This record gives sequence, C-alpha cells and structure tokens, in this order.
Amino acid sequence: MQQRFQPYTRLAAIVLLVIGCLTVLRPFLAAILFAAAITISSWPLYLRLLARCKQRRWLAAAIMSVGLTVLIIVPLALVTWNVADNAGAFYDQAKASLESGTLAPPAWLKELPLVGEAADTYLRKLLGSREELLNVAKNLLEPARRFVLGGGMVLGSGVVQVSLAVFVSFFLYRDGQALVAALASLMNKLIGEQSAAVADTVSRTVRGVMYGLLGTALAQAGVAAVGFLIAGVPAVALLSVATFLFSLIPVGPPLIWGGAAIWLFNQGSTGWGVFMLVWGTFVISGVDNVVKPMLISRGSSLPFILVLLGVMGGVLAFGFVGLFIGPTLLAVALGLLRNWTGGDAV
Repeated sequence: MQQRFQPYTRLAAIVLLVIGCLTVLRPFLAAILFAAAITISSWPLYLRLLARCKQRRWLAAAIMSVGLTVLIIVPLALVTWNVADNAGAFYDQAKASLESGTLAPPAWLKELPLVGEAADTYLRKLLGSREELLNVAKNLLEPARRFVLGGGMVLGSGVVQVSLAVFVSFFLYRDGQALVAALASLMNKLIGEQSAAVADTVSRTVRGVMYGLLGTALAQAGVAAVGFLIAGVPAVALLSVATFLFSLIPVGPPLIWGGAAIWLFNQGSTGWGVFMLVWGTFVISGVDNVVKPMLISRGSSLPFILVLLGVMGGVLAFGFVGLFIGPTLLAVALGLLRNWTGGDAV
C-alpha cells in the first residue's frame, strides 16, 4: 500500500517544493528572466571573450557584466535623473506662467492648414480668460505632473530591476556551461528526443527577438541623434536615449521626434520643424520596417499584435523589464508551438 502511493507522494513533494521556490523568487522573477534573456542572447560573445581570457570564467563574466552596466544601466539612470530633476521645475514654471498670464499660442500654430486659425483663436480666448485658464490648468496640469513623475518612478524601478538582472547575469555567465548541461539532462528526461530541438528553438527565438528589439532600438536612436544634431535640437544625448527606450514600444519613437518637431516650430524654425517631421517619418520610424525584420529573422517572427500585447502585458506583469520579457516569452511560446505542430500555420 505504501509503495502504491509513493509516486504520488513524491510528485506532491516536488510540486510543493516548486511552489515554495517560486514564492521565494517571485520578487526577483522579472530580473532573473531578463538576465536569462540577456545571457542567452550574448552567449556567443561570452564564449569568444572566455577564449581570450584563457578560460577564466569569473573574469569573462565580470567583463560582460561591466559592459552591460555601461550599455544599459548608465543611460537608463541618466534618463531617470533628468526626468525626476526636470518634472518639478517644469511644473513650477508652467504654474507661474499661468498665474502671471504671460502664456500665448505659438506663432506657427496659426499657419497650420485648416485648423490653424480656429486653434489659435480658441487658445487666445482661453488664455485671455483667467478663470477658464485656471480651470483648465487645474484639470490638466496636475495630471500631467503625475504622469511625468509616474514615468520617472517606472524608470527608477527599471534601473533597480536592470541592476539586479546584471548582477544575476554575472553568475549565469560564470556558471552557464554547468547550468546548460544540467538543463539539457533534465529536458532529456522530461521530453526525450525532442529536448535538443526544443532547446535550439528557445535559444534561437530569444536571440532573434532580443536582437530585433535592441538592434532596432539602437539603430533608431542613432539616426535620431543624427537628425537632432542636424536640426539643432538641444539635449541630443538625452533625447537619443529616450528614443532608444521608446523604440521598444510600438509607435513609441514619434513621441520623441514629434516633440522635437513641435519644439522647433515653437522656436520659429519652421523649416527645421518640417525637416524633423520628414526625418522622423521616413528615417527614424522607417528603420523599424527595415532593421527589425532583418535581425528578428534569426529567431521567430512575432506578429505586431503579439508584440503589442507582449509589451503591454509584460510591463503590467514585470514592470520596466517587461518591455523585453513580454515579447520574448510570447515569441518562445509561438516558436515552440510552431515546432510541435510541425509547420508555420500558427
């Protein structure tokens, strides 16, 4: 009788152990998943570095971790600091301008076709009435301030998550070969002959999606920096980093280069504003249609709707690093589904 129930007892113990481990690791799950995605994506580079370091795993892992810190954590921290530093100053400046009545519609607004005259007339009427102006300011200014500060808090939590992910990645690099061997043995026992194909699908998909997301973001940030420099937009470095971050979100970069175009129009530089709109539409946003398919083709192509749902769901579930984790998890699931169904019907 005891031997009869022994397999069920063992299974229950394993399930309880897994639940306990997940409960303990739950606060760090996002960072661990992000670290795993980074490690898998950069594993070929780590192996080349390991050979140059004469197989000293700790040294190669340390160099990779420092590189991740310079490439990811430092720019993200700079953007977070600028957002937090400027949010309060912008709020105070806008509030003071509203109370003093010195606000006026930008000169370029009236020149816009079709809606320019009506928009300029409405804004002048609104700005001329102190009561209406204060009422609108009360309804819009405080929510805008909360939105900006909320964005800063999200970026701040992202800095913490990414820092923890880089810390975890050091150990994944250092002990990665032993972990891969252990996982291969476990998958072989669970899946059997298909374990090698499943592992190849997972690694190829993770690399394809991460290359597609990060490569496209870097390319868009680079061409955006060139456009900002040509048009004479200030804070090029900050706007370029912001373009990189917003490139991870579908239809995100227009928020940055569109804001730069509005600033140029407001400064009276109509020609450069038009240039910024053209450059943003055909060059910055055009990179997404050229570079991403080339990079992501190494893995599993992910439909736009799954990218969008992956980004939104990832952020809701994991915070900032969900920008990377969400689409990657969906791409892995889709790749495995296609592999198991034996076709591209899915």
